[in-house]
Amino acid sequence: MAKLSWSRLMFLTMLVFVLALAACGNGGDSGEDAGDSDTSTEEGTEEGAEEGTEEGEDGESADEGSADGSQVYNYEDFPQVVSNDSEPTGEGTLNVGYSSDTPFEGTLNWAFYSGAPDAEMIEFFDESVFTFDENQIATNDGAITYEMNEEDSTVTFTVQDGVTWHDGEPLKISDYVASYEVIGHPDYEGVRGTTDGFTLIEGYNEYKAGEADEISGIEIIDDQTAVFTYTELAPSLTNGGFWFYAFPEHHYEGVEVADMPNAEQTRENPIGIGAYQVESITPGESIVLTKFEDYWRGEPQLDGINVEVVPPSSIANAVEAGNIDVALSFPTDQYPDVADMEGVEWLGQLDAAYTYIGFKLGEWDAEENRVNYMPEEMKMGDVELRRAMWHAMDNDAVGEQFYNGLRWKATSLITPYHAAFHKDDLDVPEYDPEEAERILDEAGYEDVDGDGLREDPNGEPLEIQMASMSGGDVAEPLANYYIQSWREVGLNVVKTNGRLIEFNTFYDMVENDDPAIDIYQGAWGVGTDADPGGLYGPEAPFNYPRYDTEESTELIERGNSEEALDTDTRTEIYHEWQELMVEEIPVAPTLYRAYVTPVRENVVGWSEEFGHDPEGFNPKSGGGLYQVGLSE
Repeated sequence: MAKLSWSRLMFLTMLVFVLALAACGNGGDSGEDAGDSDTSTEEGTEEGAEEGTEEGEDGESADEGSADGSQVYNYEDFPQVVSNDSEPTGEGTLNVGYSSDTPFEGTLNWAFYSGAPDAEMIEFFDESVFTFDENQIATNDGAITYEMNEEDSTVTFTVQDGVTWHDGEPLKISDYVASYEVIGHPDYEGVRGTTDGFTLIEGYNEYKAGEADEISGIEIIDDQTAVFTYTELAPSLTNGGFWFYAFPEHHYEGVEVADMPNAEQTRENPIGIGAYQVESITPGESIVLTKFEDYWRGEPQLDGINVEVVPPSSIANAVEAGNIDVALSFPTDQYPDVADMEGVEWLGQLDAAYTYIGFKLGEWDAEENRVNYMPEEMKMGDVELRRAMWHAMDNDAVGEQFYNGLRWKATSLITPYHAAFHKDDLDVPEYDPEEAERILDEAGYEDVDGDGLREDPNGEPLEIQMASMSGGDVAEPLANYYIQSWREVGLNVVKTNGRLIEFNTFYDMVENDDPAIDIYQGAWGVGTDADPGGLYGPEAPFNYPRYDTEESTELIERGNSEEALDTDTRTEIYHEWQELMVEEIPVAPTLYRAYVTPVRENVVGWSEEFGHDPEGFNPKSGGGLYQVGLSE
């Protein structure tokens, strides 16, 4: 067994106590994000995890376990595809449970939805027109293919033969164009349409502003072909910049854009181009789907699919009882208790997300629609203070204790999900309370009055207010752990308002730069594109730390310029940006994470692999659901 430092041993002892308190609480894991091609999604923060450990012969971790004696897991030990390779019967109904304590809202169209539960429902009947490889680069295996012409900055989109909507109408290129026209319409009130995939189209911004009746850079050649002209071809276009979905123009005939989100076409009778079509909807609770026999890739292998929202507290029992064949968004903190469930195979995969501690370094300038970065006026403006706080957090141990290794220490703001661009050898502040104390001493944060808590360099009391949202069992103990860790190096960190904050209130406060927040616990679900501009660019509303430096902005812009169409060049740029983030620390990444999915042993063809796989189902890459079936 590896030797533990005294400070780490004290931490583990404290953490076991904290976990004992957590066991007395209520709730479960927070819901997973609804990442899409257009925007990342903020989500709950009661997550944790540990870096992968050496494997033993049994396929489990060879680690001796966490301090409380529980097993530590590594997501890489889990299969990503079910082992059942039988021929599907071509019949039967697949029962899918989506674990969530939030009903789905019922805005069942990709252009208008806003929450994860709705996205999970839509994925079962309307698929992306593009497929993606393991690096999240668009391929040409989907319903629409593309061809880029770098000389004239155009992209030609072509609809494949035989693709039809569920009402029998053929998919036309005008349906794809309609997505841009609806999302870019002046009356559109959704959150999409601000990324390069839209704004770089010639004439898009004029159309959005109501200065033009059409997008001049889009030309429809025939029913299957259109040419888009861009002001420049950015590498993000093939990483999620192209909008993923067609819009059934004929289905919404006569409906004004402003009325579309609440129209019956969206909420009661949605259609798509996927392998299954909607038969009935129980608002907020479930969707019944039947096979679409004219699906363009081939006849689906099931009679139908029932998708039901199931509370996290009862999802495991539903799987064990055989009422659910596949459980999506399964609470990872429950896994150790049900790992040996009979009749179930567990799949695992890296989650496209990370959690972090954000430091408020400015405010949002609503008039200029950009960040007002003013670290010299902010309590957390001293980078050495931020660096010391990073050194004080032992996220390795947090992951082992809270999530049995299914969450682990994060290092970079470009996650391993974007493997081509993630820098896995960053020199980041390691857990070292003594180093944290040394940094604080040298930066002038000293305990002037002898009460054990440090004053600021001017000798004034230093109280750091941390916003953390309420949620599952570990929300409170995890917030308490970070507060205690910082207190052990002499920093007085307290909860904003003296308590955890409800989800919606939390984000209202963070977004509005509430002066009662100096730091906050946040989490981002990332999309297919590694471009960090949507989260850390100077004009990004999601740039909650309100961070903006010339060097960072230059690297972000270079990373999505024509220069970066060369993948090696883009990788070098993003590696440099990741190094800069470790130097300047606008946020301190805390945890990466994995998810686990229980699948009944009679299910055939289910996959959690990255990249398009026609033999399995991966909603992020599209196309495989029709191959999923049941065996005898």
